[in-house]
Amino acid sequence: MLAHQRGTELDLSWISKIQVNQPAVLRRAEQIQARRPVKKEWQAAWLLKAVTFIDLTTLSGDDTSSNIQRLCYKAKYPIREDLLKALNMHDKGITTAAVCVYPARVCDAVKALKAAGCDIPVASVATGFPAGQTHLKTRLEEIRLAVEDGASEVDVVINRTLVLTGQWEALYDEIRQFRKACGEAHLKTILATGELGSLTNVYKASMIAMMAGSDFIKTSTGKETVNATFPVAIVMLRAIRDFFWKTGNKVGFKPAGGIRSAKDSLAWLSLIKEELGDEWLKPELFRIGASTLLADIERQIYHHVTGRYAAYHDLPMS
Repeated sequence: MLAHQRGTELDLSWISKIQVNQPAVLRRAEQIQARRPVKKEWQAAWLLKAVTFIDLTTLSGDDTSSNIQRLCYKAKYPIREDLLKALNMHDKGITTAAVCVYPARVCDAVKALKAAGCDIPVASVATGFPAGQTHLKTRLEEIRLAVEDGASEVDVVINRTLVLTGQWEALYDEIRQFRKACGEAHLKTILATGELGSLTNVYKASMIAMMAGSDFIKTSTGKETVNATFPVAIVMLRAIRDFFWKTGNKVGFKPAGGIRSAKDSLAWLSLIKEELGDEWLKPELFRIGASTLLADIERQIYHHVTGRYAAYHDLPMS
C-alpha cells in the first residue's frame, strides 16, 4: 500500500467558482462507451488485470460466517486454476484486491483469509452505511470497531445533506474525524454521487474529501437508485488529477454499484488509463467495488480458453 494521503488545509477558494461543463462531460462519456473493446488474448490479459482491482463484496442482510468464508476463498482463487494454466498465468499470484463486508463480518473475513494463508486486505463499510444518517459519535465508533477487528481499509459514507446544503466546512471536518478514527487503516470515502444533485456538487465533494485526507474517493454505496456512471467518474477523475497537479498527492478511485459485466470492466480500465495514466492502473490507486462482476469475467476467460460458454456448474461460486 502507498503511504496515507494526509490531505491539505481546507481551501474553499479552490472550489467556490467551479462549474462543471455537463454537455462536454456527457460527450466524453459517450466516447468511452462507444469504443470497441480489445479482443482475443489482449482481452483475456485485460480481464485478468481487472480481477486484481476488484473489491469482492457482499453487503447483504443474510450474510453469515459461511458465505464470508466462501467469499474469501474466491478472493484468493478468483479464476479456476486450469484456466490460468492454459494462459500460463497460474503462478502469478492473481487474487482480488480486497474483500469488502459489513463491520459485524470483519472478524469472519480476517479469520477466513488467515486460514487460507493469504494477506488480502479486508475492507469494511462504516459510518451508518448506506445512508450515513446516524449520529456522528456512532459513525466514528463504528470505524474504530471495524479497525479493531482487523479491517485495513474502511469505506465510509458521507452525510449527503452537507453537500446538498453547501456546508463544505462541516463536510471537511466530518471526513477529518473519519480519517483520525481510521488510524493506520486506509480511508475510502463514498460520495453517493447519485444523491448529490449535480456534477458540480460531485466535483466539489470530491475535492473536499481529498483535502480532508481520503486515500480513495468512491462513487457509490451500490444501494442508490443511480450508482457508478461514466459522467460522474469523469468528473471525479479530473478532480483527482487537479488535486495531484496542485498538491502532488495521489488519491485512488473506486467505482461501485452496477458494474456487472466483463465488458463494463474493460471500459472502466480504459477510462482510468486515458484520464489518469498507467500510474493509476494498480490496486493501490484503483479498485472496482463489485459482487457479481467476477463471475462474468471468469465466464469470459472460460470462453477464451475453451471456445464455449460455461454452464452454471462449471465455475465455482463466490
